[in-house]
Amino acid sequence: MTRAELSYCADQVERFDNDRYLCAAYAAPARREGLLSLFAFNLEIARIREQVREPLLGQIRLQWWRETIEQIYLGATPSHPVAASLTHTVRSFDLTANHFERYLEGRERDLEAAAPDDLAALESYAEQTAASLSALTLQVLGCGGDEATATAMRHVAIAWALIGLLRAVPFHARARRVYLPTALNRRAGLDVFALFEKGSVPGLSQVVEAVATVAWEHLKAARAQRSGIARNALPALLVATLADHYLAQLRRCNYDPFDRLVGERSRTILLRVAFNASLGRF
Repeated sequence: MTRAELSYCADQVERFDNDRYLCAAYAAPARREGLLSLFAFNLEIARIREQVREPLLGQIRLQWWRETIEQIYLGATPSHPVAASLTHTVRSFDLTANHFERYLEGRERDLEAAAPDDLAALESYAEQTAASLSALTLQVLGCGGDEATATAMRHVAIAWALIGLLRAVPFHARARRVYLPTALNRRAGLDVFALFEKGSVPGLSQVVEAVATVAWEHLKAARAQRSGIARNALPALLVATLADHYLAQLRRCNYDPFDRLVGERSRTILLRVAFNASLGRF
């Protein structure tokens, strides 16, 4: 497809969440646009923190989305391009409203200045946001009621969220924000204010490795469910292949998220995704 042929949601996801765009391409055409509307919605919400100067303004935007989704379930069709596409997805696939509410509750954490207290708090944030979104993607793919698939998807979603936060450490540091758990930072002797000013600092690699290890464990737990997973869930689960790639990059870079190689996606990983998709693996 040329860019001109993409829908608004597809264009946004292709530009700003290309990993998910790549995996969505393996979904059946009738379900693909539904996935892209969810991913575009995720982009809209994730951007809120970067677009406002005050947390109150962010809360106002989140509340607008809450009310918009409520109106969708009441039968309205909003004019906002992402909300309009989301309306069609909600009605076509009978999506569960509570998943949206739980996702938006989790995203309120983005408006807080303090880092998560510990790894458990960071995992909780990842589950409430990424896993809630993934539950909706499984409904679009027609396997929301499959227990083994849902368990695997939950673990993949948490791992993907944790890896995304690690790769985004430089971006967050420039904005003087940190998602690395306070307890880990203290144990490693990581000075957060030095991180903001200097980038790579003593203790950072130790903290990043600890979070990356948790991500590896979630991927392992997801693959333990492999034999019972619905084949049509594969477009949602394929990000696990990319997760392996990014974790391996972090390890090669000694868990320094400021290393330029951490942000790169090799050509071979695209072949690996295609290969796994052909075999029904993730």
